[in-house]
Amino acid sequence: MPAALITGASTGIGRELAYIAAENGYDVALVARTAGPLQGVADDVARKTSRKAHIFAADLAQPNAARALIADVAQAGLTIDVLVNNAGFGLLGHFWDLPEDQQMQMLQLNIGALTQLTRLYLPDMIERRTGYILNIASTAAFQAGPLMAVYYASKAYVVSFSEALHNEAKEFGVKVSCLCPGPTRTEFDKRAGITNAKLFKGSHVMSAVEVAQIGWQAMKEGKPLAVAGRLNAAMAFLTRFAPRQMAAGMARAMQETK
Repeated sequence: MPAALITGASTGIGRELAYIAAENGYDVALVARTAGPLQGVADDVARKTSRKAHIFAADLAQPNAARALIADVAQAGLTIDVLVNNAGFGLLGHFWDLPEDQQMQMLQLNIGALTQLTRLYLPDMIERRTGYILNIASTAAFQAGPLMAVYYASKAYVVSFSEALHNEAKEFGVKVSCLCPGPTRTEFDKRAGITNAKLFKGSHVMSAVEVAQIGWQAMKEGKPLAVAGRLNAAMAFLTRFAPRQMAAGMARAMQETK
């Protein structure tokens, strides 16, 4: 049975994408670090949509966790037709003050696991001449981000990687898309330590449901890149014309907590 695999599925955008995928006729394979919250989402998805919801507890910030996940999903007999690389996190602070191990885990999750899962699933999609991949980046991808230097850089990678794969895979019937949310009501800001930043204050903060719907539609339509929200799209566009250090300074001002 074709299924949609969604990482970071226990909260926020990933959780909403799980409901959307199931509502669109897919069984879902839900991935997150801990089984407890994930089981709650799976039970609710199954109850509301009558689709099967499988859970896979995996810490994708650890090397080789992606390959182990692939094996577990295959053992469950699932054919992945939709891959959503949503798992990721950020950290606020000066680069030299933030723990080295946490920043390396961020790179492994935001870039390493996303790249490896895509590499492991894409060949089967190419062979079948069908499939969808949705990579979740951020509007952070469009400028440097002082105080969140590694996070911003990791999301720039996701955009570049996704757009290149879109070009490579489209002639084989596989649609690769990248979604760039702006500030969104999820658990991200709490883990990153930026809940009190200007970036997360005001009516411009979008709901996870809105963002997930935009991403799913863009993926199904085969768009290479979608920025969630008109204001976010306008800001992402305008950064192309601003001096790069000016754009970096604006990003810093928006995420400072003092």
